[in-house]
Amino acid sequence: MSGLFDLTGRLAVVTGATRGIGAAAAVALAAAGADVVGLGSTRPPGDDVAGAVRAHGRTFEGLAADLSDRAAVQQLAADLARRERPIDVLVNNAGTIRREPAVSHSLADWDEVLAVDLTSQFVLAQALGRSMVERGRGKIVFTASLLSFQGGITVPGYAAAKHAVAGLTKALANEWAPRGVNVNAVAPGYVATDNTQALRDDPDRSRSILERIPAGRWASPQDIAGAVVYLASPAADYVHGVVLPVDGGWLAR
Repeated sequence: MSGLFDLTGRLAVVTGATRGIGAAAAVALAAAGADVVGLGSTRPPGDDVAGAVRAHGRTFEGLAADLSDRAAVQQLAADLARRERPIDVLVNNAGTIRREPAVSHSLADWDEVLAVDLTSQFVLAQALGRSMVERGRGKIVFTASLLSFQGGITVPGYAAAKHAVAGLTKALANEWAPRGVNVNAVAPGYVATDNTQALRDDPDRSRSILERIPAGRWASPQDIAGAVVYLASPAADYVHGVVLPVDGGWLAR
């Protein structure tokens, strides 16, 4: 592994690490040399993720916390910040989505999406970022979305949250870049995960999506993981406040 992308000796926290992008990111970070703490919302990541991380010779610890519960998130953040071994990389990846037209989109769904996709992200970034700022180094990588740039259809809460994640990325970068902390985001395109199952099951929507993607296929979680490793690595030391699309060319079409 080139030194530019070498994370040996680093400790990374990855939220939403039970499956999809989070699981792929956890394994990719381990391949680059990082030890990993993986977080799940209802249960710790399973043996598949833990085993894949350890196969790279790195340590893995699984945790669980309900990211829609502000008190639980604050407790998790405090526990992580108090650890003797400091967190070097935070991948704020966990997210949820509710699909419902705006006229009938319930406030309960709105509140849950914003709690998981935005508020929990800030709480964790604030708690772990404080220590990074004090040490003068650290990497925070948010998972934004194509809907950080666009409005989407029937996902008003998700679109609002992902626009806010893009803004939060830039706001934190403005404050923390002078202190040696890199804050950036990846913006995945259409990825074959649980969040997009409904779209892939709809022949018309799936076809219209694929017709716009120059790469001609849905992304895999591993496609996104490489960008996460880049933003967490020394190769991105002068990259601050970027929302990096990994979309197969969707935004260029």
